[in-house]
Amino acid sequence: MESKQTEIIGLIGHPVGHSMSPVMHNAMFKELGLNYHYVAFDVQPSQLKEAITGVKALQIKGFNVTIPHKVSILPFLDEISEEAKVIGAVNTVVNLDGRLIGYNTDGEGYLQSLIEETGVFLQDKKIVILGAGGAAKGISYAFAKHPIAKLTIVNRDLEKANQLTDVIKNRISVLSTTYEQLNEVLQEVDIVVNTTSIGMYPNINETILPKDWIKANHLISDIVYNPLETKLLKDAKDQGAMTHSGLGMFVHQGALAFKKWTGYDANPNLMKKIVLEKLTT
Repeated sequence: MESKQTEIIGLIGHPVGHSMSPVMHNAMFKELGLNYHYVAFDVQPSQLKEAITGVKALQIKGFNVTIPHKVSILPFLDEISEEAKVIGAVNTVVNLDGRLIGYNTDGEGYLQSLIEETGVFLQDKKIVILGAGGAAKGISYAFAKHPIAKLTIVNRDLEKANQLTDVIKNRISVLSTTYEQLNEVLQEVDIVVNTTSIGMYPNINETILPKDWIKANHLISDIVYNPLETKLLKDAKDQGAMTHSGLGMFVHQGALAFKKWTGYDANPNLMKKIVLEKLTT
């Protein structure tokens, strides 16, 4: 199973110091006896093109893409999967003999986690997604494959929200709005998903929603996984709402990416255990 040369897998984003991806993937490589090593690369937006050139020159086997590069990386890839093309964002790249192929495992990983951890049935649910960036695109597209009642995209930049609704409007009932109308929208919603980085370490006292806007009948989901319980989720628990953290999405999207890079199935339970240990020590 070992190869003579260590294969490098990376993460490009800014910032990346908080990421648990290296710990999670390196533990999985070790478990399976694979001669791979995962490294986090902090890439400024202005350096993205040079970073992609470097990936090819160094023959890096593949990499994850995180904030703020999930959309801006598209012009620098040689090929994009059909799903990533529709979504307009990439979170996983495979280097196939010098050709960089982009995929999006965010949406599928998120839904696997949401359904597995909460047992929620998506049929006829009304869902609000906060944010319209790369993660929001993947998650919206995944929801659009299910018979939900309505999806509302909420974003400060209404034009960005409108662009996202245009992508999926032929699949489900979807509309876009700004945060000024959010409290009104929340009155008739079942699931609220925060896809922004608000509340992420080190800004752990920040939240995207006023506490009194959260109702007991809401399922509040936050894709942030560091900290494990964001202020948004703490407030939701105080309000009697069901909560869902970002750890499961992080693990499942990682497992899907792992398979694309190596051809081997990862163990999501082990990956989750490793990240939990790291975050709670």
